[in-house]
Amino acid sequence: MNVLQRNNVKVIGKGKTPMLFAHGYGCDQDMWRYITPAFEEEYKIILFDHVGFGKADVSVYTQERYSSLQSYAVDILEICEELNLEKVIFVGHSVSAMIGVLASILSPQLFSKLVLIGPSPRYINDEGYEGGFTQEGIDALLDSLDSDYLSWSAAMAPVIMGNQNRPGLGQELAASFCRSNEEVAKDFARITFLSDNRADLANVKTEALILQCSEDVIAPLPVGQYMHQQLPNSTFKVLEATGHCPNLSAPEETIAAMKEFLHPAQ
Repeated sequence: MNVLQRNNVKVIGKGKTPMLFAHGYGCDQDMWRYITPAFEEEYKIILFDHVGFGKADVSVYTQERYSSLQSYAVDILEICEELNLEKVIFVGHSVSAMIGVLASILSPQLFSKLVLIGPSPRYINDEGYEGGFTQEGIDALLDSLDSDYLSWSAAMAPVIMGNQNRPGLGQELAASFCRSNEEVAKDFARITFLSDNRADLANVKTEALILQCSEDVIAPLPVGQYMHQQLPNSTFKVLEATGHCPNLSAPEETIAAMKEFLHPAQ
């Protein structure tokens, strides 16, 4: 199958420098709709959906093929190869931030910068490491998801989104979860929440911006600080925004932080 069809790739924008946006768990490329207009004049924007989400072709999905975050990183490299991209600015939200990290390790010459929004190399607490969740908490979360995905989506989306005073945001995220392929979403959740990519961080050569929300139950402040300490060439910025999805809840602040990173002299 054509790679661009497989991942429902869309290319927009008037510029030449490629900026590739990768959505988070249970979402699709539409989650970038408040961010991309700010970059369309200057950049070539590449949007896509992970297999099993949005309008990507779920028929190519197998548990064997998509058994790790690295599998999704390979998809990103294949998209870049198909489009003959060079010096890519990668923008990844949540788990896709780590997928981008892995892609940059596999092909460091391909990427010029990484923008990592709410990244976490490990969600489970460990000795000397605060990931935000206990092992028991993650096990319970995955059990709940396995037993009733739709109810889990309705309950978890507002928690992930935060911003309880803006319930429409949580409702949008819940609707996005519910549109996802249920079996893929269950597999992807297990891969995401049980992953441990801490050892990979030292291998990243690409300059990175870590964008951390001031209150985020999925990726709390110590996680962002840890990422910054471990990534050799990184900038760390804490946003005033709360929740885990500033691309939806605080797009103007997110855009401003991205532009400051991409054009530090301006």
